[in-house]
Amino acid sequence: MHLPYQRGPLHDLPDSPQAYDAVLADVVEQALARLTPDGSLEHPAGGDDIGDTSLGVTSLLALAWQRSRDPRLPAAVGRSLAFHLRERVYREDNPGYPNLRRSDTRLPYARYVLEPGAHPIGDWPSTVWALLQAVNVLDAADGLVADAQRAQLRDTAHGYWHRLTEATFFNPQEAGNQAIGCVVGGLMLARHLPPEQGESVRSRALALYADEIRAHRVRDRGALLPPEHRGAYDNNYGPISLSFLAQAHRVSGAEMFAEDGDALARYLDARLTNGGFDIGGPRYSEQHSGFESVLGLRYFGRRIGSDLGRYRGDSRWGRHATRADGGLDGHFAFMLVWQIQDPTRWHRTPAAPTARHQLRAGTVSVAFDDRMTPALVEAAGTYCLAAVVNRQHGFGPVLDGFLMCRPTGEVRVRDVRVDGLTAKLVTQPVVGRDHVLRHVRSLYVTDGTSLWTTVVVQRLDGTPYLLAGLPYAADDGDRVRRTAQARVTGAGPLRLTHPRTTGVDHFDARAATTQEQAAFALAADPRVYGNPDEGWRHLVSSSALEADPAPGAPEHLHVFAVRYGPEGRPFAPVFADGETGLTVRTEAFTALIGQPAGDASGEPELTLRA
Repeated sequence: MHLPYQRGPLHDLPDSPQAYDAVLADVVEQALARLTPDGSLEHPAGGDDIGDTSLGVTSLLALAWQRSRDPRLPAAVGRSLAFHLRERVYREDNPGYPNLRRSDTRLPYARYVLEPGAHPIGDWPSTVWALLQAVNVLDAADGLVADAQRAQLRDTAHGYWHRLTEATFFNPQEAGNQAIGCVVGGLMLARHLPPEQGESVRSRALALYADEIRAHRVRDRGALLPPEHRGAYDNNYGPISLSFLAQAHRVSGAEMFAEDGDALARYLDARLTNGGFDIGGPRYSEQHSGFESVLGLRYFGRRIGSDLGRYRGDSRWGRHATRADGGLDGHFAFMLVWQIQDPTRWHRTPAAPTARHQLRAGTVSVAFDDRMTPALVEAAGTYCLAAVVNRQHGFGPVLDGFLMCRPTGEVRVRDVRVDGLTAKLVTQPVVGRDHVLRHVRSLYVTDGTSLWTTVVVQRLDGTPYLLAGLPYAADDGDRVRRTAQARVTGAGPLRLTHPRTTGVDHFDARAATTQEQAAFALAADPRVYGNPDEGWRHLVSSSALEADPAPGAPEHLHVFAVRYGPEGRPFAPVFADGETGLTVRTEAFTALIGQPAGDASGEPELTLRA
């Protein structure tokens, strides 16, 4: 079973001018064949997200005309633009819409669905999208659109802006991507208005970003991020927000968009595995965006010097939005316009600076959560999530059902690169059930092919084991598939266990259920409105790799040692304790893990050689 949304890396899509001309040529042929007598370019099966879609296709035709001067396009653009202005611009308030600040304003808006009162809550983002499609048409209107129609479109777009920022609450869905998109729409609209009006809209757009978005950023893994559906980051919408930040910077030149985009890009780079797999989010935990992410990943990947294009997008939306039959849909067309216009090329190599929340080399990566506990481990093409025992999620020693990975105090980290090895030592102060403070020292070492994990803790009274991950997915090259296996070797006995109890709150990796499906089943609200991150936290138990203590450890310590990656090589680490710390010798390296107290500043000490 393959995961439906995480497919090929987005930088694998050709992005030369010739490739984009071919994309637009296909769009033109589909649109001209679809154009109805009344001028609609909507997909026949469209029902939701529809209020902006015909105008989106119109904007693609306008861009195609700019690049090709195809003589068929001016008439098609005129007819389709007339359709939107006549049939898809609403002024009567939608019955049941809950987010109005002023009623009966007669200001224009776009509907999420056409039937009055059927689903009014989606009208705010649909109006943002319509504004963005409109300003893209205005950008290409010279010589293409008649003056009277152009003026009508400009006035409608200006009305959209007033509806979004005055007649309704701003960002009513608490969705960062929608809010930043609205700001971008204002910045682009300002260029088409008389100077005084344009400056008013531009100033308002910048103030909304500073006061309503930037001031309310959420911290996760050391980064400040635009909040997304009441969470810090969402796998689908986070990269879309990055694209909006890229366009905001391109249009305005305002440094705050570059600064915030750089921060979001570095955060994404740290949580994204080498293979481009990621998981987690308050709206979607496995769904990935497609072409909507290209602009931001490419633009900021170049700025921060990292290969963000490894992000696995949904290739079914690799060029533009599509319906189930693969046919063109105009939703998000503005993103395709912008990525075609932007000359930035992909940065293809990993970032040089060390990241606190990531260990990455070759085909191995570890993404760490806010507690510096692994959230994702990748080795030998397999992805392991944090496992669950007794409602506790993470990686770490377990004694009597208690998982020791929740720090009580400052977590210290030391990074080392030497002799082709990349290593990270994490020291976590942890309090167990007995209320005794212990220091869990976790060493992660990789040569780019295998990952060695050594976890050291003061000897525990009982028989502990190491919770070492939940095997979940494997890389098939152009697709990611479900799996319940991983190539892992333990220095002591190692086993893969599965929940003995059935039910939605027990996740068995052998089942066909995906993580996102399981998370939504546990969420408090219905799917798409529920928070999958919150739902997943309600999980009681999961399949898990469990490693017993390694033999030969000093008497006063419990040491666990696991190797992820290719099997076949012997794995029998040797341990020796001394005044300066614990020496670990494996078939690939020798490491000296310093004492828990660390150096004079309390920072961990680590010496490593091949």
